Amino acid sequence: MNPALPIDAVLPTLLQQLSRSGSCLLVAEPGAGKTTRVPLALLQQISAQQASVQQGRWLLLEPRRVAARLAAGYMAEQLGEAVGQTVGYRVRGEQKISKATRLEVVTQGILTRWLQDDPALDGVTGIIFDEFHERSLDADLGLALVRDVQQGLREDLQLLVMSATLDVPALLAVMPQDTPVVHCPGRSFPVHLLYRPVALQDRLEQQAARVVREALQAHAGDLLVFLPGQAEIRRLQRELQDLATSGVLVAALYGQLPLPRQQAVLRPDPEGRRRVILSTALAESSLTVPGVRVVIDAGLERVPVFQPRSGLTRLDTRRVNRASADQRAGRAGREAEGWCYRLWSAEQLLVPHGEPEIMQADLSGLVAELAAWGIKDPQQLDWVTPPPAPAVAVGRQVLQQLGLMDDRMGLTPLGQKARRWPTDPRLALLLEKAAEMQALPLACWLVAWLEERPQGDDPDLLHRLEQRPQKATGGSDGRWYQAARLWAQRAGCTLELQRLDVAAELLLCAYPDRVALRQGKVEATSGGADQVSYKLVRGGQAFLPASHPLARSKWLMVLDLDGQASGARIYQAVALPDAVMAPRLPAESDWQVRVYWEASQQRVVGEEVQALGALVFARRPLQQMPAEAVARALLEGLRERGKLPWSEADLQLLGRLKLLQRVLGDSWPEVSEAALLARAESWLLPRLQGITRLEQLQKMPLGQWLLDSLDWSQQQALARLAPVQWRVPSGSCINLDYSGEEPVLAVKLQEMFGQTTTPVIVDGRVPLLVHLLSPARRPVQVTRDLAGFWAGSYFEVRKELKGRYPKHPWPDDPLQAMATARTKKAQQQSG
Repeated sequence: MNPALPIDAVLPTLLQQLSRSGSCLLVAEPGAGKTTRVPLALLQQISAQQASVQQGRWLLLEPRRVAARLAAGYMAEQLGEAVGQTVGYRVRGEQKISKATRLEVVTQGILTRWLQDDPALDGVTGIIFDEFHERSLDADLGLALVRDVQQGLREDLQLLVMSATLDVPALLAVMPQDTPVVHCPGRSFPVHLLYRPVALQDRLEQQAARVVREALQAHAGDLLVFLPGQAEIRRLQRELQDLATSGVLVAALYGQLPLPRQQAVLRPDPEGRRRVILSTALAESSLTVPGVRVVIDAGLERVPVFQPRSGLTRLDTRRVNRASADQRAGRAGREAEGWCYRLWSAEQLLVPHGEPEIMQADLSGLVAELAAWGIKDPQQLDWVTPPPAPAVAVGRQVLQQLGLMDDRMGLTPLGQKARRWPTDPRLALLLEKAAEMQALPLACWLVAWLEERPQGDDPDLLHRLEQRPQKATGGSDGRWYQAARLWAQRAGCTLELQRLDVAAELLLCAYPDRVALRQGKVEATSGGADQVSYKLVRGGQAFLPASHPLARSKWLMVLDLDGQASGARIYQAVALPDAVMAPRLPAESDWQVRVYWEASQQRVVGEEVQALGALVFARRPLQQMPAEAVARALLEGLRERGKLPWSEADLQLLGRLKLLQRVLGDSWPEVSEAALLARAESWLLPRLQGITRLEQLQKMPLGQWLLDSLDWSQQQALARLAPVQWRVPSGSCINLDYSGEEPVLAVKLQEMFGQTTTPVIVDGRVPLLVHLLSPARRPVQVTRDLAGFWAGSYFEVRKELKGRYPKHPWPDDPLQAMATARTKKAQQQSG
C-alpha cells in the first residue's frame, strides 16, 4: 500500500476543477507527491469515464531525460507493470511505449516536434507540464504552442501546469479565462541552515571536502552535495576517496550518467553504507533521493548563456538564486529533521528567481519552430515571457545566412527539407548537406559530438574524430558513440568513416559565422607561454597556444570558446584549408559599402571594404554616405550606447510620461530608455537624416520629437494631467519636478500661506510632494499634508527661521496671511 502524501488530500478537488475548466494550475510544495500521484489519478478518472482503455492518453512533460525515465519507472512500479505498458516514456533517442500506453512521460523538446507533426494531438486527452518553474526554452515554447492549439483546434484538450513555485499571475495571463489554482502543502521537516564560506585561498572542492567530513561526524543519514558540474564532482571525488575505507560510499549523480547508475543512486545502498552523493542541479527538483538528512550546497550553477557577439553559447558558472537555494535545502527535510551547509556567507545576497532561458538563449531554433508553425511574429502567440525582440532578430539573421529562412520570415525549400532532422537548425543543415555529399556517416559523428560535447583536452576536432570510440564504452566517449549510432539509425547509414576530408566544408556550411583568421603571436598573460591570436568573423579575438598544431593554420572554424569578451581561449576548432575558404572570400572587384557607428570617435563612419564579416582585407574611404544608412548606423550606435542624450527639459518630459504610464497604464506609452530605443524606428529614425556625430544629436530637440510622436489627444491630455507648472497662492507659476519617483512642487513657504489642501494632478489621483523652502530656497519641510503642517510643524519652523530671515513675513496665523514671494518691506511699498 502506498504511503499517504499531501497531494492525496487535494486530488479530488484538482480532478474536479480540471474536468470542469479544462485547465488548472497546481502549486504543490516539494515532497507533496505531485509528479507521480497526479498523472495516475488522471488515468484512473479516464478509466472510470471511458469504456475503452485505449483512449484518453495523457502526456507528462519533464525537464530532463533522467527525470522522465525515473518518473515513468516509479509509476509503472506502482501499477505492478513494466515500463512501456500503461506508463511509458519517450526521450531523445529512446522510447518505451506500446499500444497499451496511456501515459507517456516525455521531455519538453519532444512535445514541440510532436505538435509540428500532429497539431491536433489526436488521441491525447491532456498535457501536464511538470516543474514549470525551471522555465526552459522548450517549456515556454511548448506552452505557447499548446495554447494556440487549444484556441484553434482542440478546445477539449486539457492542460495542467504544476510546480513548487509558479509565477501564478504571469501564467494566468496566458491560460484560459477562469483557470483555477489549486494549492497543496508539501511534506517537510525543519531544516537548519549552517554557513561555511569558501576562503579566498581555498579551492571549492577543498572546502566542500572539509564540510563533508564535518557533517559525517555531526549528523546521521546520507549527504547530498550540490556542485555546478561534472568537473567539480570528479575533483571532489578525488578529495574524498579515502572515505571508502571507513564504510562511506561516494557516488555521483548527473544527467549524462547511464540510467542504471542513476537509478542505483536513487535507492538506498544495498550494503547499508552511508552515502555522500555528489550531484549537479539535477537533484534540485523532479527527483527524490531517499535517506538524505544533510545537504551541502556550493551555491553555484552552470547555465548556458548565448553570446550574440561570437554566436556561441557558453556555460556560465554563477551564484544560484534564492528559490533554487531553498529547493536544495528542502531536500534535507523530506523524511526527517535535516541540516543544510551553505558554502557561502549568511550575508550573501541572492536574486529571488532565476531568469527564464528564453531571455538568455540562442533563439534561432525557436524562430525556426515558429516559422514551421506558420508564425512570423512571436507576438501572435501567448507567452509567459515573450522572446526578446533583439534575440529573435539575431535568430532570423542566422537562419537567413544559412539559407533556411527567406525575407518574408518563412522557411525556404532547404529549410523545409532540413526539418526532417530532429535537431538544432545548424546541425539539421549539416546533415542535409552531408546527404547531398554522400557523407552521412561523418555527419552523424559530427552532430553527435556537437550535441554531446564529450570531454577531452585536444582542441582539434578532426584529431578527435580520428581517435573516435569504436564501441559503447563508459564515460563521455561512450555517450558520443551511442549518439552517433542513433543518428546513423535515423539516417540509414553505417558509422564507418570514408570521407573525413569534407568535415571542414560541412562545418563551414553550418557555422559560417564562426570562422577565425590568424593574426599573429602574442605573449600569454600567465605562465610565459606564447599564444597565437585569431580574429573572429563576428568580431573579437581568441587565442590558441602557439605550441598546438592547429595554431599553424591560417583559418579556423571555432566551435567552442570560453566566452570572455577579450582574450577568449579556443577550446575546440577545426583547421579550414585555403581551398575550402577560397569560394567564400571576396574577389578583387568585390567592394562592400559599410556605414557604421565608431564608438571611440562617437560618430558615424563610412568606407568601402573587401571583407568577410568583421575580417577586413582591404578598405578605402567612402566618398558619400547614403542618408538612410547614416541614420540607421547612428541609431545602432545609440542602441549600443544604451541611452539617448537627453537635455534637462527632456528628462522632465520623460518623467511626466512615466508618471502617466505608471498611474494610467497602457493607454500611455512606456518611455524607459530600453523601450524608446526598441521602437526608435517609428519616432526617432526619420529625424536622424544628416546627423553623423553624437555632439550634433545633443543639440537636437529629442523631447519635442518624442512629444510629436504622441497623437493630438495625448498631447492635450499630457498638458492637463501632468502640467509643467503649478500656480501657487502667491500667484507665481512654479515648475514641477518630475525627475524622481514622485512629482515635486518646490516653493517658498511664504508663497503657500492660506493653502490647506495638498495640490493634486492626474485628475486628482496623484498628490504633489510639497517641498517648502526657506527664503534662501533650502527645504525646511517636505509634506503631503499642508493642513497638518500649518497646524503643527510651521510654528517650530517659524521659531527657528524668524530670527535668521527677519525681512520675510512669519505670521502667527499663516492661514489668514497673504501669500507672497516678497519681503515685508517690498509688500508695504507695493501696497
